[in-house]
Amino acid sequence: MQAVVALETPITTENKTVAPQVRVGADAGVGADVDTNVRTQPLPYRFIKRTFDIVFSSAVIVVGFIPALILSIFIAKDTKASPIYSQIRMGKDKKPFKIYKFRSMVYDSDNVEKYLNEEQLIEWMRERKVEDDPRITKLGSLIRKTSIDEIPQFINVLVGQMSVVGPRPITEDELIHFKHDADKLLSMRPGITGWWQTQSRNDSSFDTGERQTLELYYIDNASVGLDMRIAVSTFSSMFGTGKKGR
Repeated sequence: MQAVVALETPITTENKTVAPQVRVGADAGVGADVDTNVRTQPLPYRFIKRTFDIVFSSAVIVVGFIPALILSIFIAKDTKASPIYSQIRMGKDKKPFKIYKFRSMVYDSDNVEKYLNEEQLIEWMRERKVEDDPRITKLGSLIRKTSIDEIPQFINVLVGQMSVVGPRPITEDELIHFKHDADKLLSMRPGITGWWQTQSRNDSSFDTGERQTLELYYIDNASVGLDMRIAVSTFSSMFGTGKKGR
């Protein structure tokens, strides 16, 4: 039988902190994690979540295939480039993957120095987004306001790289903002929408720490009920009176 190891909580006395004791074997508990900062989601929740992801993403891809094809033609004409844009993001358990989006910026948008001023470059380096980004095309602005640019991500969901609801996908460089909570952040599949987007969207940032707090709150409280709340709020922000854009 393989031994299981767990660490007990450190005991703080008046003058010193006693190192945590190590428990080996059955006393450690079945499935105990050495990194107690990472919460394992209950199996029923993971099953329901993944089943929903497969069914819903399949439906979106089938129903949206023809409209997406037509939109791709207009995007290619507008940007003079491939209508689908991909970037590398960090997935569950630190596995990198290509995330897909409809292109909403000029074809050479990766050349940020060409389009952004000094102040915008600092904002982009910190947040990977810029207010009033000059690289966004007119059509790109429209599809961003309704989050249509993220529809190709349902392919990522279908193959298991993402979930419909989850933490916002981030780059490897952005992991530094989460410090010791990076493993917790990557303990779940990133989502097309999530708690951060529905609560603040552009109103919180890594710099203030508000974005980290919102993302980690979701992971600590993830449930079917919370996912449904996020989905309804997302739909409202896209098409209802709460429409925010990005």
